[in-house]
Amino acid sequence: MLSEGLVIAAAQGIAWGDALYQLLAFLVLMWLLKKFAWGPLVNVMKKREEHVANEIDQAEKARKEAEKLLAQHQQMVKEARQQSQEFIEQAKLQGETQKEEIITAARQEAERLKESARLEIQQERENAVKALREQVASLSVLIASKVIEKELNEKDQEALIQEYIKKAGEE
Repeated sequence: MLSEGLVIAAAQGIAWGDALYQLLAFLVLMWLLKKFAWGPLVNVMKKREEHVANEIDQAEKARKEAEKLLAQHQQMVKEARQQSQEFIEQAKLQGETQKEEIITAARQEAERLKESARLEIQQERENAVKALREQVASLSVLIASKVIEKELNEKDQEALIQEYIKKAGEE
């Protein structure tokens, strides 16, 4: 049916009045679109383009800021590791120093104790020798008094001396 209408219109010729009317309507429509639709549409597109450009700029700034913060964080971690390493080294050195001081003090204390014990042993020995001399002297006096009381022959005198030495050893 449509094809019949086209054939009929083609057979009748071009209707210049209708074509002119359609051309005029098209131009008015284009002018109206340009005035009311094209301007706002272009403005919306420009705003969208600016918005996207701003978003890209902000994302780039955020990326640069993140890289800067990452670099700062890495530097801080590096410094913290160096400080902890220094603390560990200082602790080791301090521990070694304290160890040496403790060893030195222990050696000095051992030497002092040895000297004290040596002096104490020497004092005890001197006391023992003194006591032994006193006992020998008292035994000698006792022997001399016994010898004087009775005259002994050499054999009896030797037996008496041995008896008193044995008594002195037991005491």
